[in-house]
Amino acid sequence: MIQERIALLRREMKSRGIDVYIIPTADYHQSEYVGEYFKCREFMTGFTGSAGTAVFTREEVCLWTDGRYFIQAEKQLEGTGIVLQKSGEPGVPKIEEYIERAVQNLIPETEEEEAAFCGLDEKAESVQGRKSAVIGFDGRTVSISAGKRYAEIAENVGGSIRFDLDLTDEIWTDRPRRACEPVFSLNIRYAGESVDSKLSRLRRKMKEYKATYCVITGLDDIGWLLNLRGNDTAYCPLILAYAVIGPENVELYADEQKFSSEIKEILHQNNVELSPYDKIYKRMQTFKDEETVLLDTEQMNYALYRNLPEYVRRVERENPVILMKAVKNETEIANIRKAHLKDGIACTKFMYWLKNNIGNIRITEISASEKLENLRAEQEHFIGPSFEPICAYKEHAAIVHYAAVPETDAELKAEGMILCDTGGHYLEGSTDITRTIVLGNLTEEEKVHFTTVLCGMLNLAAARFLYGCTGMSLDYAAREPFWRQNLNFNHGTGHGVGYLGNIHEPPVRLFWKMPAGASQTISVLEPGMVMTDEPGIYIENSHGIRTENELLVRKGEANEYGQFLHFETLTFVPIDLDAVKPELMTEKERRLLNEYHAQVREKLTPYLTEEEQEWLKLYTREIS
Repeated sequence: MIQERIALLRREMKSRGIDVYIIPTADYHQSEYVGEYFKCREFMTGFTGSAGTAVFTREEVCLWTDGRYFIQAEKQLEGTGIVLQKSGEPGVPKIEEYIERAVQNLIPETEEEEAAFCGLDEKAESVQGRKSAVIGFDGRTVSISAGKRYAEIAENVGGSIRFDLDLTDEIWTDRPRRACEPVFSLNIRYAGESVDSKLSRLRRKMKEYKATYCVITGLDDIGWLLNLRGNDTAYCPLILAYAVIGPENVELYADEQKFSSEIKEILHQNNVELSPYDKIYKRMQTFKDEETVLLDTEQMNYALYRNLPEYVRRVERENPVILMKAVKNETEIANIRKAHLKDGIACTKFMYWLKNNIGNIRITEISASEKLENLRAEQEHFIGPSFEPICAYKEHAAIVHYAAVPETDAELKAEGMILCDTGGHYLEGSTDITRTIVLGNLTEEEKVHFTTVLCGMLNLAAARFLYGCTGMSLDYAAREPFWRQNLNFNHGTGHGVGYLGNIHEPPVRLFWKMPAGASQTISVLEPGMVMTDEPGIYIENSHGIRTENELLVRKGEANEYGQFLHFETLTFVPIDLDAVKPELMTEKERRLLNEYHAQVREKLTPYLTEEEQEWLKLYTREIS
């Protein structure tokens, strides 16, 4: 099936004179999780991970993805002929390096070479008059910065680009329709700040940057700025829309049928004008020469950028809303604590249910995931999962972002462990938590690994640091227990968390080295930011372990050395003591675990049944 699709895509490439064709994961807004309509890379490769870029040439197809997905990609690409490129690994070229080499000598010399390019048995007609290589992509799914790099590569070899091609659409005959779900307004008691206040803050930054207009394309940024939410993207309550913020008004480009008369009235009150979604491209062509446009080259798509007239002045820098929304206000923080209490109740009930039913009833990865979602749904104001749930049993847990499907849905037995990385959206905020739960006998290695992961999580949560630190400054606190044993994990230690937006929210990232292809901008940690603390370990064909809490950056003491900061833990769910080896922990680490479990017991006990309370006492007991 995948090989047939590749052959058809190459036929489309040939008919348009395209030598290299690029398919990223993104929608038209550089979203991480995309709706079904935008899953072109998945359709063409069979790889279902949330991050990856496929490059098609005459000779081969390559797919780049990061360390979270190496094992998953290897399995899903098996038999397709697609070459996996492990981003950031030694000897693996960057996407741009690969493309530059690929276009050096691609012009066919014979009809047989043209036929091979198509991947078909038929004899192909030779292409006449071609003298330079052509790189093609759908510019709506590629950022400005990436599009500029592709254009530069083509120019360096005397070639050109075509950024107006959605070739997948030509062969995806049953492609789903673009999402168009109802919009709802986020009340001020949840948002904590009015639309007018947010727009005023943004306009002050625009004035500082000497920008007349600001074009915002990030869906979570638009939702936060206008206090609106929807259901157009997978696992994120967001609206497919573009926004142009002017000195006095806002132009919102979105499908009108999503908006009720009540929502339209709210827009009118905030001087927001509604226009059709696809009209944004014509709007980009109408900026005047005396106007200056603020735009984010990592976020805005290349096609929008190319529709800007050459004479329009541009300020190319990070969209100011990104940092504004990353620092939660006091209302949001209070609500987020409530959301985590609800989530802690659901997750703790799930652990109790799983521990007491394993071996007695049939439970699979999928049914376990469904049970946890049902327990979350019992909590008031639950909206839905905040990302694709990961319930991975035994060796499946070694696949960092494994997602069970009917073909892989393993039955749980009274042995080994299951890794559950899940989250929920509530009106009070979004959650992301991982617990690895013991179902039966473990090996000594599994217990050592579990305790190592736990120590890394506790060490980071206990960190004290000066204002000015970034995620790179603090990552070592979580990795030190691993590196001491010559171990490591191939993903970031933490990420920012949005408020009813993206569960992976920039600009916060905790990592020990710059990820391949990442922006060089590293954000300072600010009081009010929320992030995850999620070290893990993954042993292929054996087991995977991850323990994850969310943290809130808080102010500490300020003195002659500067402003000190620390973390407040937001997540309260017991750590499975059945896998902990206390003798491997320092006295400080044992104290930190005991203090954490005391908080878990205090916060959750009032919401549990008598049987669950007794179980919680056992699983939050002090260790020594």
